[in-house]
Amino acid sequence: MIITIGTTTLDVELYDNHASRSLRKTLPQEIRMSSWGDEYYGELARRIDYDGDELRDVFDIGEVALWPSGNALCIFFGPTPASVDGEPRMASDGVALGKITGDVSVLKKLKGSLSHVKIAARS
Repeated sequence: MIITIGTTTLDVELYDNHASRSLRKTLPQEIRMSSWGDEYYGELARRIDYDGDELRDVFDIGEVALWPSGNALCIFFGPTPASVDGEPRMASDGVALGKITGDVSVLKKLKGSLSHVKIAARS
């Protein structure tokens, strides 16, 4: 999957789980994202099914996840307000979708809300 934010492009290697396959079927999408600590999140246009997938609240830096409570795509690049010991932590349980394969430090340079975030399948 490719996430494009302005001139920044992030390549995401999707995991093999139900939620990732469900997300792939809804692409392409364009969403707006907000920041919550070192996390960007934004509501997806179509509901993502995650039936049977493992739920957790702690993620790795660079992981992309689904927050089911808000049907939101989340991108983790550092600690969030819910973090303990600096790990990326979601407000409530979510499903890991994949991991960014490149340098995520570019996300620290972006500020506030992000409009026109494009999410597309890798060609």
